[in-house]
Amino acid sequence: MRVLKFGGTSVRDAEWMARSLNIAQEQISEGIVLVSSAMAKTTNGLQDIACRAEQTGFDEARRAIEELEAHHLATAEALLEGEPLDRCRAGLEELFSELVSVVKGLSLLKERSPRSNDLILSFGERLSTTILAETARARGIETKLVDAREFMKTDDAFTHASLIEETTYRLVREKVRPRRGRLIVTQGFIASTETGITTTLGRNQSDFTAIVLGAALDADEVQIWTDVDGIMTCDPRLVPEAATLPSISYREAAELAYFGAKVIHPQAIQPAVTAGIPICVKNTGRPQSAGTRIVSDIPSEGPKAIAFKEGITVVNVTSARMLHAYGFLKTIFEIFELYKTPVDLVATSEVSVSMTIDEVKHLDAISGRLGALGSVGVARDLSIICLVGQGLWKNSRIISRVFSTLEEVPIRLVTLGSSDTNLSVVVPREKTAEAVRSLHSEFFERGGG
Repeated sequence: MRVLKFGGTSVRDAEWMARSLNIAQEQISEGIVLVSSAMAKTTNGLQDIACRAEQTGFDEARRAIEELEAHHLATAEALLEGEPLDRCRAGLEELFSELVSVVKGLSLLKERSPRSNDLILSFGERLSTTILAETARARGIETKLVDAREFMKTDDAFTHASLIEETTYRLVREKVRPRRGRLIVTQGFIASTETGITTTLGRNQSDFTAIVLGAALDADEVQIWTDVDGIMTCDPRLVPEAATLPSISYREAAELAYFGAKVIHPQAIQPAVTAGIPICVKNTGRPQSAGTRIVSDIPSEGPKAIAFKEGITVVNVTSARMLHAYGFLKTIFEIFELYKTPVDLVATSEVSVSMTIDEVKHLDAISGRLGALGSVGVARDLSIICLVGQGLWKNSRIISRVFSTLEEVPIRLVTLGSSDTNLSVVVPREKTAEAVRSLHSEFFERGGG
């Protein structure tokens, strides 16, 4: 069996929903679980509705709800007619009636808690899957709509809940029963606590739902359907010459995702790694394209792609107390842990340590505490550029070529990851485009790496 996940752009309107169902229908003999995101822009629209209810009251929020309802009803009407349309309308109207009640309560309280916010955002996926399931039934496909909240179980860290793996895997096997010729439709992104309170997994986490399903059901393959041809050698908006990678390892894909590639969420890959399930990234608009296959390992070494992350801050701590000391780094990182601020890159010397962060909400407090350990320096408005590929450390010529290519670009920090799959440099933000284009030209346009 296979799990097919369709992102928001792949279900953006009636035409794209039909395309997505065509793709699923062509593979129906394998037994398909279809995981759908909300229609494009719907989650942002629901977030806006929640904010309006809290800040300006119910009337403003109600107008936005009516616009959202009209859009979903129009989509259903473009796909369906007769009794199937009547059933779909009834399902959508029931969901919108529930949404109105929730938003009305929020507007009276004038307080939007993470818990109520998650409940409001959950409607996007519930609406899109209602339309998809009814449309599939109207095509004569045996279809079952399963609410993801019945099997995706998490803690109560609302807005970014963590999976309770053992319970989730057991419930997936109990409640999601794919078989040849049958289509299961469910939602990405949404989940619930073990007591049934709605949670969400964090934005752009529908991939995670799909891959968890694939792992729990021992799927032959998980397909991530999006609006690009696969994972590319670079962001094509910055480098038009970027090419699609035919295959890439789990480790390489995770590094690319973490350092800026948007095709798949970095946390989503881990269940596939554990289960050894291949992931295919493909284009809903061009299903004939081969896409990119993500597998446990591939034999080729050398650079595969470039990713970058802007808006980076470097924090440097210098102290003679570090020399021949133990426990010093632990103390530093406990401060970042205290303020729940992730660190991306780390470089150390005998008396200093430099760290990159992209969350600066608590930077002043962190700097204050670090000041008790030594001299603290902060450099803002930087970018991480990451060259990804297996075995980079084995070829010193690759490292030499990177520095030669960037000889006119000021480099603030360098790391060669211990996983041997990424070489990262930190540069001024205004030099990002120049540096990325130069590296792509050097490694992927002039004979490759």
